[in-house]
Amino acid sequence: MPSMRRRFPAAFIRGGTSKAIVFHARDLPPQRADWDEIFLKAMGTPDRYGRQLDGMGGGVSSLSKVCVVGPPSVPGADIDYTFAQVQVREAVVDYSGNCGNMSSAMGPFAVDEGLVPAPRNGQAVVRIHNTNTRKIIAARFEVRDGQSVEAGSLAIPGVDGTGAPVRLDFLSPGGASTGKLLPTGQAAQTLEVPGFPGVTASLVDAANACVFVAARDIGLTGAESPDELGANAQAMGWLAGLRLHGSVAMGIAADLAAAASVRMIPLIALVSAPQRTTTLDGEVVEADAVDLVVRMLSNGQPHRALPLTGSLCTAVAMQIDGTVPARLARPGRDASALRIAMPSGVLTVAADVRKGPAGWCAEHGSFYRTTRRLFDGHVYA
Repeated sequence: MPSMRRRFPAAFIRGGTSKAIVFHARDLPPQRADWDEIFLKAMGTPDRYGRQLDGMGGGVSSLSKVCVVGPPSVPGADIDYTFAQVQVREAVVDYSGNCGNMSSAMGPFAVDEGLVPAPRNGQAVVRIHNTNTRKIIAARFEVRDGQSVEAGSLAIPGVDGTGAPVRLDFLSPGGASTGKLLPTGQAAQTLEVPGFPGVTASLVDAANACVFVAARDIGLTGAESPDELGANAQAMGWLAGLRLHGSVAMGIAADLAAAASVRMIPLIALVSAPQRTTTLDGEVVEADAVDLVVRMLSNGQPHRALPLTGSLCTAVAMQIDGTVPARLARPGRDASALRIAMPSGVLTVAADVRKGPAGWCAEHGSFYRTTRRLFDGHVYA
């Protein structure tokens, strides 16, 4: 352990419905093995109280994140972006997946920091190589006087106010975690957790790997709030078991013990057919305003919005015949504007999925986010 305080240049940025400390790779030790100690200290982890008061974290997974930006390591990319999910209560840093929400902040950060050329005024396009998934994300956003524009009229569910749109195009997102869009080769299969009935699940990997189950199959309506879901000990235990068994079936982990150590992926999603729901701010969303209702767990916690990568995976799964989301989604839905109801509102996602001689292929997925830099300075770790 270092005997003196260390400080590192950093920015604190909101991307979509997440917040993260953002570092330049050049300001960190060259060996990734040396990053964990820095990230844990900066975030205030581990914290047995679950609040991260001694760091920058906010006590929930969406507020306990770190991004590292550096020069591109693959052809066709403008920057490399590495995502780290820092656990709250335990000293664990997970690099197994990407954060789609924070991906929206990487292009503007790169332009503002002078890492990539951009027009002085107009639209910038930054091709982001996410090192976690080895996938390219194209970010498009407005630049004015050489800096990314933050002020705008786009409102996104879960974030108060409005901002300038950042369009994210996830290119060929299939197989980001496992190398295959359908890791088991099946659109649906039975997962069995000891002590519970078998459940039909869809194991799909686009942007991040996800396990999809019908809410009704575990005794839920699918309209539960995050707090209601988190307070249901039986359902949470069942879902945790399904996630572990899904991880093994997808080849993410060799066994259940190994799966328990990989916290970030797979995400697990409860899906239900369009129904009337109420958002966290009390707004009623009618059934005819959505194509699918989703409640998702991330790092063992019910998410108050949806992880963006999980939203993209959901949209892709909705277009694959035979999956649980496809069976429950509204017939005749528009693949260019899939409406997914979540606790914070309705998220619209575009997904281009095709079936060819070699099977299903996800061409790309797109959505809009907003982002805002909150401060620059130094973080002590």
